[in-house]
Amino acid sequence: MDRRRRARSGVAVVVIVTGVMAALAGCVPEPDPRPSASAPAPAPDPTPYDGPLTFVGDELDSLLLTTDEITALLPGATDVSAPSATLHQISDGGGTASTPAICDALYVEQSLGTVGARVIEWTTPTDPESGGGNLMALQFADPEQAAARMDQLVQAATDCARFTKEAPATFDSVVLDEVDGVRAFAGTLIDDAAGYDLRLFQGFAAVGNVLVALWQPFVGDAAYDAQAVADILQERAVQARADLIADLTENPPVGDEEPVTDASRPWSEWQVSGDGVGPILLGDTVDVAVAAAGGTPAAPSFEGGPWIVSNAEGTGSILIQSAEGADTVWYITVGTRRSAAPETSQDGAALPARGDIRVGGPVDDAITAFPGGTIVDVASSGEDYYAVATRDGRVYRFDTEGDAADQGTVIIGITVEDATRRMAPRFG
Repeated sequence: MDRRRRARSGVAVVVIVTGVMAALAGCVPEPDPRPSASAPAPAPDPTPYDGPLTFVGDELDSLLLTTDEITALLPGATDVSAPSATLHQISDGGGTASTPAICDALYVEQSLGTVGARVIEWTTPTDPESGGGNLMALQFADPEQAAARMDQLVQAATDCARFTKEAPATFDSVVLDEVDGVRAFAGTLIDDAAGYDLRLFQGFAAVGNVLVALWQPFVGDAAYDAQAVADILQERAVQARADLIADLTENPPVGDEEPVTDASRPWSEWQVSGDGVGPILLGDTVDVAVAAAGGTPAAPSFEGGPWIVSNAEGTGSILIQSAEGADTVWYITVGTRRSAAPETSQDGAALPARGDIRVGGPVDDAITAFPGGTIVDVASSGEDYYAVATRDGRVYRFDTEGDAADQGTVIIGITVEDATRRMAPRFG
């Protein structure tokens, strides 16, 4: 076939195809005027969570820095630990009062009054006496408590550039503007004119119910970048806040279902819950609570101490503690606790329980049944306990006869507390 024949053949194909298409077009049915069923509309995005911003348990990890960040920002920081749910407290007072008094906020043990913590520790070989530094994400019962603590700290950063403790001292700080509800600052405390040499770099951030506190002592001269530390603490808290809101939007918090109590039943059948212990309710007046407990009551043996109600057999007791400056119930303890009453023998089988956990059982069972809490060791009082806090400020505390971190340590008391009733430190 020559080129002219191929060309004519191609034209014929086009004509044929065009004709076929025209024929097909003539067969297309008329549009149906009736509306057709449409695809279901996509589900609307959930309304962003706008309730109280409360971090609990392992959510505190999101506010911590990485090992690389710590070693890059803090001269001499080495051997950085993994985040830990064990908190060691000294709780021995603050020494001589400062002038202005608010400057004592820079000396106070920041973990006092908290209901949970996640802690990173490290060593500083240049300061073997102090041992090292730490970074703590400290959980308070509610955002109001954390904000009150940060208010005090920010005031100290503002007012204490020069102040007096036992002798003149200084605090050189960088305070950032608030971003997305997160405040932060960092600075260096020098208190070396009273016969000792305290040099301490500190950084703080506050978001929701959490205070993030960084602490590193040093000797001699050290160059700390307060701006960089404050910036990263604030940035981490802003991101943690956004992540928590997203999570609570997707998974709205749901309160625990409270058990129904028959007050006529024996103590052993009562439960420790968010409302209280059996018919003994948090927030009731103390006289109402003591009457609800039954048994034999004994008035406090010291001012501000608890009422102690004993069962008929004398084998178990319940402590009922009023809030500071009030006649309403702050916490209730099944069994005993070192800080509130003499330790006495307790029959766990005769006492109320928290779920299946009873006084006399191993604290390991409580840690397994109620994960996400914090083990606390208090040097001054010798207290050891495992505590779990809820988003609404309830704390369940399992006091132990020895170190709560040791396997098999026995529970001596179980407490439910309305931790929102705790009082903030007062300076001056």
